[in-house]
Amino acid sequence: MTTPVAPPRSEAPLLNAIDSPADLRRLSPQQLPQLAAEIRQRIIEVVATNGGHLAPCLGVVELTLALHYVFDTPADKIVWDVGHQCYAHKLITGRRDRFHTLRQQNGLSGFPKRDESPYDAFDTGHSSTSISASLGMAVAKDLKGDPTKTIAVIGDGSMTGGMAFEALNQAGHIDKNLIVILNDNEMSISPNVGALSSFLSRKLTGKTAVRMKKEMEHFLKSFSQVGENILNVLKRSEESLKGFFTPGMLFEALKFEYVGPIPGHQFEALLDTLRNVRDFSEGPVLIHVLTTKGKGYGPAEKNPGDFHGLGPFDIATGKPHPSSGPPSYTKVFGDTLIELAEQDPRIAAITAAMPAGTGLIGFAERFPDRFVDVGIAEQHAVTFAAGLAVEGMVPVVAIYSTFMQRALDQVIHDVCLQNLPVVFAIDRGGLVGDDGPTHHGVFDLSFLRFIPNLILMAPKDENELRHMLHTAVHTPAPVAIRYPRGQGQGVAMDEPLTRLPIGKGEVLREGKDLLLLPVGNRVYPAIEAAEGLAKLGIEATVINPRFIRPLDGELLCHWARKTGRVITVEDNAKRGGFGSAVLELLAQHGIDAQVRLLGLPDRFMEHGTQDQLRHQGKIDPPAIISTALALLGKGA
Repeated sequence: MTTPVAPPRSEAPLLNAIDSPADLRRLSPQQLPQLAAEIRQRIIEVVATNGGHLAPCLGVVELTLALHYVFDTPADKIVWDVGHQCYAHKLITGRRDRFHTLRQQNGLSGFPKRDESPYDAFDTGHSSTSISASLGMAVAKDLKGDPTKTIAVIGDGSMTGGMAFEALNQAGHIDKNLIVILNDNEMSISPNVGALSSFLSRKLTGKTAVRMKKEMEHFLKSFSQVGENILNVLKRSEESLKGFFTPGMLFEALKFEYVGPIPGHQFEALLDTLRNVRDFSEGPVLIHVLTTKGKGYGPAEKNPGDFHGLGPFDIATGKPHPSSGPPSYTKVFGDTLIELAEQDPRIAAITAAMPAGTGLIGFAERFPDRFVDVGIAEQHAVTFAAGLAVEGMVPVVAIYSTFMQRALDQVIHDVCLQNLPVVFAIDRGGLVGDDGPTHHGVFDLSFLRFIPNLILMAPKDENELRHMLHTAVHTPAPVAIRYPRGQGQGVAMDEPLTRLPIGKGEVLREGKDLLLLPVGNRVYPAIEAAEGLAKLGIEATVINPRFIRPLDGELLCHWARKTGRVITVEDNAKRGGFGSAVLELLAQHGIDAQVRLLGLPDRFMEHGTQDQLRHQGKIDPPAIISTALALLGKGA
């Protein structure tokens, strides 16, 4: 096992003396700006080497330091929404010496993890969960008579998620001591969309709001005594005029005390505000903090979307290290969808705050009227697509597998129950690598294959993805296409696109000794394994099923009977996945074959490279060969 090598470190005298927030609190407030600069430099150095989430972390350095400086962590709990902004938090909570292992196998996670540190109050990775979790903690503390504080830190992008408002509504109703920090940088991953995002924008809280307030005061005073009376009524609550033009109106309506907006990179304002809230506030409080995503690193400030999450890059230029090879599945999907939409005006594309990540930037530029970014709202995205389909459109919903989990009810109830022709382009299916368990898409085959009316496909390569997408948009039923993260196989692209027969697989190699049934990105590794077995005198049939639902029962049963031995391989949880579907099929037809299932184990896979994790999960060519030899009684 390779031990991660630390990148060269810049001088950081303050940071190198901090092993816990207790050390941080020994510094004077005047020393904090220098510490913030040292932390930024350290984050940039490590992310440039390992990849990771850069812009979100650079944007909250001062806020992170202020929170740990003012509050008594870990007794006071900080819950980071999504968690991709936690690098500064990790650096000052006892993990500085291991920070170079960030996102490496057996190293630090890129997200908060309770089993990694007592300072990580809650495991996060998906958006809009922090207020719900923090409210639960606050209620529990109240029941126990525990006076310590609970703080949720949530971005304005995550605030567009419905779950956040469900929690705000409950928090205002039960009136518990809860502090919510709204980190307002006007971005999630891509620029935020929607009415709420515009409402939260600092554009309403800067010069425009001040000007509007002054003009309103001048206008009311012009009405002599009547105007003065109205103005006095409005001023009975502190800064109530501000509430007419700022998000304070919204949060106060939810029975939160609203504080802000305050500058998120000025320690004096942050420390004073946090101390006042800590010492004098009762009930739920929301502190509105204005930050700059990518703060302190020019390329990231200029293009924060490009530096949200990225691979290794050159610090001096901000440019990613050059890579060569085939295009990614994501790019092939995006390019193919444009090609199809050129021919069919019914095709529309929908994403949930991930236009770049899902490959839809080009589509959005070419067909702005047929592109919709709904914000961080996967449930809404799916039901919105169902509405489009009812009116004759062909909506293609592009969402990462791990985020599609959030919309399962809508897929079942709003799309499949009505048998609507919605296409789900499920990116990042399978192990994704360095982002770890919150982002692995290893359950989709299991939770999609049982849904009536849904057709479920997985391409063996990027060329097959093109044909599957072409097939999907011309199929009058719900269709899901599941494809992996990363580069394709580098195969030639067929023209023209053709429709695949629904529920039909293809035989790629024939052999008498056993049947290999790999699905999706496991097809080429299975071919490699079959070639290795051939050198040992073992002939394996390899079938690309193409469809997980419906299975090609005739083809699979024929070869299972002929060989008597079957090995399924999938980049998905073994339980309930493709292999389980094959077992059900063989049992239904009374086929007495020896079957072995290769899939990911019944536990959450940690972070590491995709190759490392596939080897660990025993779904790579050596694992296939070893399983085949054991099945044939030949040993490993």
